[in-house]
Amino acid sequence: MSVLSREALEASPLADLHAIASELAIDGFRRIRKADLVDAILERADGLNGRVAGDADDDAVAVAVAEAEAEAEKPRRRTRGGRGRTRKAVDADPDADAEADAEAEARLEGAVAEAALAPDGEAEDVDDLVSTEAHDVDEEIAAEEAEAEDRRRTRRARGGRGRSRAEEPEEAEPVADGRVELAGNGAAFLRLEDQPDVYVSAAQVRRCELVDGDRVSGPVRRPRRSERYPSLVRVDTINGAAAAEVAVGTPFDELPAAWPSERFAFGSEDPTLKAIEWLTPFGRGSRVVLAGPARTGKSEAVRRLAAALAGQDDLEVSVVLLGARPEEVHEWSSGEASGGVVPAASLTFAAAADAQGQALDRAVETARRVAARGGHAVLLVDALDGVHAPAARKALAAARAIPDGGSLTVVAGSTRPLGGETTVVSLDPALAATGDFPAIDLRASGTLRPERLVGEAGAEAIAKARAEAAGGAAA
Repeated sequence: MSVLSREALEASPLADLHAIASELAIDGFRRIRKADLVDAILERADGLNGRVAGDADDDAVAVAVAEAEAEAEKPRRRTRGGRGRTRKAVDADPDADAEADAEAEARLEGAVAEAALAPDGEAEDVDDLVSTEAHDVDEEIAAEEAEAEDRRRTRRARGGRGRSRAEEPEEAEPVADGRVELAGNGAAFLRLEDQPDVYVSAAQVRRCELVDGDRVSGPVRRPRRSERYPSLVRVDTINGAAAAEVAVGTPFDELPAAWPSERFAFGSEDPTLKAIEWLTPFGRGSRVVLAGPARTGKSEAVRRLAAALAGQDDLEVSVVLLGARPEEVHEWSSGEASGGVVPAASLTFAAAADAQGQALDRAVETARRVAARGGHAVLLVDALDGVHAPAARKALAAARAIPDGGSLTVVAGSTRPLGGETTVVSLDPALAATGDFPAIDLRASGTLRPERLVGEAGAEAIAKARAEAAGGAAA
């Protein structure tokens, strides 16, 4: 009968499991997931039981466990400059905890890099490696943070008494307060006034679900020799609220969705925008598809809508170019023709469908965070034709108006409607070919519940215009 129980092992921190596995001589235990590591420990313990008769088997395992637990309690040694460093030395160095986090982050980033360079046939194995590294990093960081907090409490309880001459008073960590600007690699920077930018790790961005424009505060450590920027130690507040309160909430897909009731007013003399505003209106939380074959003006309509919406102060407008022409990517990058809106991602038609889907998913996730926190986001996509159908429907379905909350509006170009739209703007290839704008086919276009956006009288006017268009086409 083994002295180890599955329940006790599963409740143990990962660091303790690593110590036990080391004593039991389990090969490669740092690369094993926690659940599999528990199985390996139990299997090895049972093997030890089989080698010893009678009560000696429990004694052998008990000794191994006792030694492992004792080893786990010993101060860990860290290597720097080729010489060992005990926990006492770490306590004397305020940067030691951050250094441990950096080492863990580096291990995870190495696994991600390996995943990016792996051949297609090895992608599944490498994904498992990245998942395992991410799990280990999170648990090790949590353990280090808990130990650091315990040390801080001990020092506070002592009130400064009992320090040896070798110990020095800790320096107060400076606090940064600035706006988040996401980087392309998943990390971010805090933009501060009259101070250097502060680096925010990708792990903190994911854990706190940070988005562009969030106001974040927290302690900062100075840059090391190999770093250019100071780094944020932790996120204390997000937009004035405690980070723990902001990051925890109802999953976005479970939030209620109401029919759009706040119409977007463009205030433009452009014939296409005027026709969309009054004949195929949409509002905050709408799912809009600009449908039509190639060369019907979908890309140009997206560009004009982006310029019109960018002028509204309370909107977070973002654009994703998928399957675009290189010339269009260059035009968008300047921001001149789109009201200053620069695409969050720009992929040409040479990009694979999977790559386009990943770029779209990242943009949708960022917009969802804005809406979940009470903001109003608009995501324009040109276009969905190069994305797998499930990914396209998932992106469109993210749009919603949250009662007494924020909203996410998705406007996307597509050859044909996907289903589930609240507004369809169908573009007529015949009108577009002759330059007769607005090139909108009113018979194939429409808005669900238009009275919520333009009132009963406006809905009747739209129905009358569609009837006239249908009668003219029949004649």
